[in-house]
Amino acid sequence: MIFRAPESPVAIPDVALTPFLLERAASWGDKTAMIDSTNGRVLTYAGWADAVRRAATSLARRGLRKGGVFAIYSANCPDYAIAFHAVSLLGGIVTTINPMYTVEELTRQLQDAGASYLVAGPSCLDKALESAKSLTLREVFVFGEAAGATPFDSLLDSDDDVPSVSIDPQNDIVVMPYSSGTTGLPKGVMLTHRNLVANILQCEAVFSLSGDAVALGVLPFFHIYGMVVIMNLSFHVGATVVTMPRFDLEQCLQALEKYRITYAYLVPPIFLAFARSPLVDNYDLSALTTLFSGAAPLSPEVAAAATKRLHCSLTQGYGMTETSPCTHATRAGQTEGVGEPMPNTESKIVNLETGAELGPNEEGEICVRGLQVMKGYLNRPDATAAMIDAAGWLHTGDVGYADDRGRFFIVDRVKELIKYKGMQIAPAELEALLLTHPAIADAAVIPIADEEAGQVPKAFVVLRSGVTTEEIQSFVALRVAPYKKLRHVEITDVIPRSPSGKILRRVLAARG
Repeated sequence: MIFRAPESPVAIPDVALTPFLLERAASWGDKTAMIDSTNGRVLTYAGWADAVRRAATSLARRGLRKGGVFAIYSANCPDYAIAFHAVSLLGGIVTTINPMYTVEELTRQLQDAGASYLVAGPSCLDKALESAKSLTLREVFVFGEAAGATPFDSLLDSDDDVPSVSIDPQNDIVVMPYSSGTTGLPKGVMLTHRNLVANILQCEAVFSLSGDAVALGVLPFFHIYGMVVIMNLSFHVGATVVTMPRFDLEQCLQALEKYRITYAYLVPPIFLAFARSPLVDNYDLSALTTLFSGAAPLSPEVAAAATKRLHCSLTQGYGMTETSPCTHATRAGQTEGVGEPMPNTESKIVNLETGAELGPNEEGEICVRGLQVMKGYLNRPDATAAMIDAAGWLHTGDVGYADDRGRFFIVDRVKELIKYKGMQIAPAELEALLLTHPAIADAAVIPIADEEAGQVPKAFVVLRSGVTTEEIQSFVALRVAPYKKLRHVEITDVIPRSPSGKILRRVLAARG
């Protein structure tokens, strides 16, 4: 049985992303588009549009052409939105990179994406410059000023006309974030202009965000949730986004009070903090009306506690990087589950063994089909074919069911990914790293439940020679972003595997 949205389909224009947003920005003029919570800097819609055009002109002069890849390696700030859309306006491809990435992780993504240009936030510049030594980047920029890189602001000096670029919205890629999909190492997710325009309009039709909203921009823009649902959706409706470089509870509460934020995009660990921390009572949060949860499962108990304490309504969304991201969302009055399909989206439940379509209240894998589904993985036709079948159905790797009203619920995960505070950790990546240690003969990584983070990685290792669990944890911590660190290590005699060699993670999970 195929499930669809309760709303009518929305019209999706055949337009490129940035011209689509710039056209609406022209009518908003001096209205505030973004506020940097760290210094109070205000970026108006007119200022953003002008800066995007100026930066695009300068980048074209420096050689960025349609299809060229430009990497952004920075925490949230207003300049992020300028850089992103300057590249998009030229028909370039943005690859967004987690600012917590190590030099090794950064280099791997830059190489895989084929990036020619890189802009780094000030706190990321040292790692960016170190990475650039082993690459053939044409230029490294920095937000602000710092030795060794071109100030991004210097791109705003140009007042020439933006070069005319012909963009095919359905086929031309605008952004390439990295995701592990349902398994394996991170892969470049090729999202087209049409993918993002479609999902922006799908979200607008369902969410309560309006031009009067002041939205919290603490979730990272490098992540598809922050990129599309916060940054670009807000630009489409004319809302104001208050950016924060990272989550700190007290600083977040201060921003909510100071800027009278009305719409807070959150992930479950922040809900938990709002539900339990005594700090919340020290701030006036009366302007806040709506909480939005995504990126990881939110327990009904935590959701109820947070919304009751803050006197807010709740919307939950579900999706993946590969779906730009939203495929489902709750409607008014629904407090559990991930809701019904978005407009212009089909969803079904299939039997895990046979692939046969199932009916209401039958558990199976959730599949989706719609205009927001990615073009595919960069240079990975095999992985693309494993994710999207011949009929265009994307297999999410999540197990769930739909009730009689077509509301979806997630009950388990087929895919191997570990979700730490909404961030993906691929067990295969950590396993490959562990096997480079001379004392480790075999390794497997599984998720362990954690109340604050959702899940944390635990490693089982078979040793060749003596090494402590603490030494193993330190070995990994030096080579990966902090959120990927092993929280638990257990020495074992053997890693259980199937006859084909596949790690039997459920056997390990049963051991705890």
